[in-house]
Parts: sequence; structure tokens; C-alpha cells
Amino acid sequence: MPAEAALRAARVRYGPLEALHGVDLAFPAAAVTVLLGRNGAGRTSALHALAGVVPLAGGRVDWRGRDVTGLSVHQWVRMGLALVPAERGVFGSLTVAENLGLGGGGQAEALELFPELTALLPRRAGALSGGQQQLVAVARALAARPRLLLLDEPERGLAPAVAARLHAHLLATAAGGRTVVLAAQSLPRTLAGAAVVHVLHRREVVFSGEPGEPVPERFALGS
Repeated sequence: MPAEAALRAARVRYGPLEALHGVDLAFPAAAVTVLLGRNGAGRTSALHALAGVVPLAGGRVDWRGRDVTGLSVHQWVRMGLALVPAERGVFGSLTVAENLGLGGGGQAEALELFPELTALLPRRAGALSGGQQQLVAVARALAARPRLLLLDEPERGLAPAVAARLHAHLLATAAGGRTVVLAAQSLPRTLAGAAVVHVLHRREVVFSGEPGEPVPERFALGS
């Protein structure tokens, strides 16, 4: 399965702390990849390194087999990447409608997927609850129809039925040719159709395989 993007021997440092210890992570094209790990395992650092949010202290980032290490977030966006962070993913001073409009031409599709947002369109995003803000951030990213979509715990604050609806849409999006990378603390049953699961532990990769494969017991995260 060809990789859309990959981290190769990637190291990330925050001052004296090394947040990724030379990890190798491949994200297959037109598929959903799930990064699993407890808080502090390095999931967010991996997503941010891939998106150019943080620089690498070592290693490289590949995009479709080409070394693109050092690209800025803006360059990644122009190439077709969208990142939904775990927190602060909206422009609080803008309305929900204005936030969604920043995503591009897929606003109607996003509202069809999340009709809960329709009544919130005139409200300022910063006045919404945390779960509502998360929904706006995810919907805006989906509206952009990115080639590579990165999501850091997108289910945070969402009702289980809404999260399940999102997961089904992500799997369908991947089946349609786009690539999705999602970080989570445990693998939701509604993402059992993901192509690859990577487990991070203490900022290293300790398992890579399909969702149905057994994870070494000491690294099992629950479901």
C-alpha cells in the first residue's frame, strides 16, 4: 500500500525534552490511519511534525515519496493538508458561518453531515461550548476537502452518535481517495475499518499493524 506521507527517523524537541525519539510512521494513501497512545506518548507531536507546526530536530517528512522537510504550515495547506488540533481549532471572533466559509466550497456537505451546526451559524464560535467548537473545527476542515486530513482526538466533547457519524464519514472519505490520520487514546469500534494502527509509547512506535492484530499486552490501551 503506497504511502501518502511519512515520518522517517523523526525527532521533535521542546527545549530539553525530546517528544519523538526517531520514529518511523507511514500513512497509506486513500486510507484511515489511527495513532494510538496515552497522553504524552507523542501522538500530537507526530501530527504537528507532519503538518509543519513544529520543526524536526532530526529525520525527515516525506510527501508522496518526496522529502518535504521544513515546509511551513501554509505551504502544506496549499498542497492539500488540513489539521484539526485537539483544542483551539476555531476563530473565536468569527461566526460559525464565517468559520465554515474559510474551509472552501464544501460547506453545504459539512452541514449535511452535521445538521447540529445549522442553528449555530450566526453565533460567534468563541461563545460555543467546547464540543460545539470541536464540531465547527472538524466541519471546516472537511469543507476544505483536503488531500491529507489530520485530526487530533476529534471526538473530544462530541456525543457518541455524532462521533460515530464522523468516523463513518472519514472511512467513506478515505474510500473516495483521500488520506486520513486520526490520533486517539483508544481505538473506537466505529473505526475498526481503519487500514493501519500505530501505537506510540514513551514517544516511540511500539506497534504497527491492522486494527484486528493483537497489540502486545503491556501496550494495550483498551477500547
